[in-house]
Amino acid sequence: MLITHDTECALGMLVDLLNTAPEACGQEELPDLQALRDFVVRREISDVGALDQGDLEAVHTLRDRLRAVFAAPSTRAAADLVNALVAAAGTTPRLTDHDGHDWHMHYFAPGAALVDHIAAEGGMALGFILVADERERLRQCEAPDCARVFVDLSRNRSRRYCDSRTCGNRLHVAAYRARQRSAADAPDPVPASVGAGR
Repeated sequence: MLITHDTECALGMLVDLLNTAPEACGQEELPDLQALRDFVVRREISDVGALDQGDLEAVHTLRDRLRAVFAAPSTRAAADLVNALVAAAGTTPRLTDHDGHDWHMHYFAPGAALVDHIAAEGGMALGFILVADERERLRQCEAPDCARVFVDLSRNRSRRYCDSRTCGNRLHVAAYRARQRSAADAPDPVPASVGAGR
């Protein structure tokens, strides 16, 4: 699947945002304005003005709406959700080359609120995934105790865990230990010569 750098960055931002929710990580990772500002800096979200409590609440609401795209039962349902997000954001595509980045597309209007910025950029990125008929790449971690989401950008769509170093390794180690316990608990095989008649 051909995916542009801009789309990959927008998808990364969405995944990062979705995984700040209490249902993904056990606690609210965007509890206050400072956490939201840190998120904006970490994800290099440009053209963001001063933030207030209303921005934080709007981003929390948007986060729930974006998570619904990952959980949608069909491509049509996901497309309806994406269309609503993009329309509400007032998408305004434009070319830009800010902050030392080469030419790329922004889908939000200059001076847009942070929530509209995220909805427009993220909604378009999700739209590109749907147009490419790749909705199955929008996944939730398969670890039984993890609700984090990710976008599987592997060539053969084989990624199963949000992070192979944590969830993946943890499950592999648990399976290995279970096999070791099972082998240790199994009765020793009786040699063929024992108990044989003379």
